[in-house]
This record gives sequence, structure tokens and C-alpha cells, in this order.
Amino acid sequence: MNFTRNSSNTYINGSESAVSSVALNSDDATWILTSAFIIFTMQSGFGLVESGLVSQKNEVNIMVKNAVDVIYGGLSYWLYGFAFSFGIAEGTNAFCGIGYFAMDVEAEQGDVFALYFFQMSFATTATTIVSGAMAERTHLNAYTIYSFTNTISYVFPAHWLWGEKGFLKELGAIDVAGCSGVHLVGGVAGLVASIMLGPRLGRYDSSVRQGKPGSLTNVLLGTFMLWWGWLGFNCGSTFGMSGGKWLLASRSAVVTLNGSIGGGILGIAYSYYFRKGKLDVAVFITGILGGLVGITAICAVCRPWEAFLIGFIGGVVACGSCDIIDRLKVDDPVGCIGTHAVAGIWGMIAVALFVEEDELEGFSDVRGLLKGGSAKLLGVQILACVVIGAWSALTTWLQLFLINKILPIRLTREQEIIGTDKLEHGIDCNDSEDDINELEHDTLEGEEDGVDSFGEYIKNEAPALNHGAKMDQILSIHNLP
Repeated sequence: MNFTRNSSNTYINGSESAVSSVALNSDDATWILTSAFIIFTMQSGFGLVESGLVSQKNEVNIMVKNAVDVIYGGLSYWLYGFAFSFGIAEGTNAFCGIGYFAMDVEAEQGDVFALYFFQMSFATTATTIVSGAMAERTHLNAYTIYSFTNTISYVFPAHWLWGEKGFLKELGAIDVAGCSGVHLVGGVAGLVASIMLGPRLGRYDSSVRQGKPGSLTNVLLGTFMLWWGWLGFNCGSTFGMSGGKWLLASRSAVVTLNGSIGGGILGIAYSYYFRKGKLDVAVFITGILGGLVGITAICAVCRPWEAFLIGFIGGVVACGSCDIIDRLKVDDPVGCIGTHAVAGIWGMIAVALFVEEDELEGFSDVRGLLKGGSAKLLGVQILACVVIGAWSALTTWLQLFLINKILPIRLTREQEIIGTDKLEHGIDCNDSEDDINELEHDTLEGEEDGVDSFGEYIKNEAPALNHGAKMDQILSIHNLP
């Protein structure tokens, strides 16, 4: 993205405002808004993928969290997010923008509204990525606070990469559509959140029956929606159709598709080889999404055959890292760390290898190492990954640490067994009988943590939960009402 190429300060009511005039015509604005509408549908895609991969007792809750990301993430982006990313008032510097809080400009400044809406869709996507890593063990109230504050993790890297005076932009970092600015931010945040929360109950205990995905059909449907949304994500990042932008948008569409094809082919091969001749749906879609993430940074400035190769390698690093992360007992229910963080790093490095000069709109004025370019760009791309990854890790840890001081983030053992759909939304599910059986087993065995904490929990929560006959049997064992 290159939003400030034709920027100029705009004056409203005699005072300088943080408005970037990006010289849009009506065709450009139409393209940007349409792309943003398409990107907005990615929330549904992420929701379906995540809810399909978790157990049935948590499906509704994960969809609610995706809606919360839009509501509270959108609020915080309006209040301060856009200002820190793209403000250009006095005081704007290499670290952040200044002067554009609670965005409200004159109606004729539609270019600003278009930029705001497009970027807000990016910001909420970065938070939605994290929700998958926190699935099945997070309190909704605590997560709601995080949805509001997590905008801070995205907006500063966005300024560094694309904003006026951003230091990574000045160094020459290239990230066309958010490979590091969105996916690396979200993936690293997911890694930190997964480590801080710890694994789901019994996740790495071989004696415990592992839960089954709620709906692999929804996972595949969500993947199709993300595929569609990614085209808006990458093609819309040309930020218009005038001049030579439509040529870059057309190339981005083909490159994006080829990247996903390469990742998908890898996902199929990886699954058949490592999953005993079966096509594992989770591995398959990880390959596709890894290919899409890998191509995001370079989508407008590389060739279709290169896109296939980049996507294929993106699938390799996504699928491989997901398995490695699981062996390290970092519980990532939907594979967001490998898919977004690791594939995101590869995507940024791929720029330094394959990028070509863009003579149409100035997205790139250098060539990659494999095309005779210098190693400087490789160093800049790696620096961008290190700085953005460190920022995301630090801000995520700080947010979750402070939120946990106010409200507990992690569910208790019994709450996790019952499931968030029942606990937080009063919804019964097909998994409840098996989970109550597990509680009953703990109770009858007399495990200290099962008896004491369960009894205390039931005293406080059972009257409202109404679990039915099986729960009544367990209550009677404890002589509880």
C-alpha cells in the first residue's frame, strides 16, 4: 500500500487536520470501498474456520468473539487507531501519526473515509486472527477488553510501513497488503496468548479423550470465504484503478490465486505423507492459507510462476511449523501461529528474493536478490519482521497481563469442561453429555481438584446452568442443591 505518495495537508476551519489527500477519483474510491466490503466478509470466513475446528460446545462463543472484534476493535480504531496510523498533523513522526482522533471530516473528503474504512477492515482482521489461538479457554468479558485494546498492536506497525514518515517505509520495506502489518502481528499475538493461557484441559494428556472438530464442513466453507476476501485484501491494496493501478490489481488477482494453488497442492501432499494416506482437512486448509499469507507482501510486484513457488513454500512453512508448535505443547487450536506468523515471515523474505521494479505506480523501485538486486532489501525486510514481531509480542503480553489483573482470562477447569456456549450464552450442545460424564468421573474418583473446585463451582453456578438429570446425579453426590 502506498497511501501518502500524493499526500498534502488539508485545512478545515482554518486549522491543519490530520487528513491525507490521496488524490482519489470516483473510480478509485469505488474500488477501495468495494474491496473493503469484500475484506469485511473475511470475519465470517475466520469465524467459520475457527468455530468448525473447535468442539461443538464452543462454536457459538467463537463466532461471538469475531463479532466482538468488529464492534470493539472498530470503536477503538475510530477513537485512536486511525490517528496513530495515518494522522499527519504537527507532531507526526517516524513512530506514529498524530492528530486524527475520533475521525470526523467534511463530506467532500471522501478519500479519507475510504482510507479509514479500508484500514479498519485490516485492523479488525489482525485481532480476529488471535481469537483462534485463544479458543475454548477464554472468558468472553476479558476477551472483549482485549478486542478494544488490541488495536494498539496493529496501528503502530501500520504507520511504520505505510504512514507519513513511517521509519520502515523510509528504509524501503515492502509489504503491499499486510503480510507483516496484519498477519505477522496477529500470528505473534496468537503465540503469546497461547503461551500465557496454557493448553486446553487434557490437550497433551494421552489418557484423556480429545475433542473432535465441531464441523469440518464449516471449516471448508470458511476457507472459501477467506479465499474470496483475500482477493479484496490484495487487489484492493493497489488503492485504486486509475492510471496503472488497475494493471497492478489485475496482476494481484492472478498472483493471489496462484499463491493459494501452490499452498493447496503442498497441503494435499503434506497431508497424504504425514497423515497416513488421508487428506486431513485442517492440514489442507493450512496449506491454502499459508500460501495466501506468503504471497500477500508481494502480490502486485511478482510474476505468476513466482507466486506459485512462494505459495508452495508458504504452505510448507505453515504446515510444518504447526506440527512443530504442537510438539512443543503450545496449544494453538486453529493453527494461527504457523499460518500467519511463520508464513508471514516467509512472505516478507520472499519480497527480498523475487520483487521486481514497478514502473507503473511506484510500489517498488528495487529488484530482489534473484533478479540482480542488493542484499540491503533482505536486511530491511528481516528488520521489519523483527521489529513488528517484537512489538506485537510485547504489547500482547502487556495487555493480557493487565486485563488478567481486572478479570480472569482463563476459564476454570469445570467451566472449560462445560463449554463456553453453555456457560456464557446458555446454549446446550451435543457435547454436553460426554463432558458431564467426565465431571462425574472426577467426582466419583474423589480427585482433589475435581471435588473441591467442582463443588465450589456448582454452588455458585449450577442453579443458572440447569444441566439436566446427569448433573443432578452429580449434585446429589455432593449433597448440593
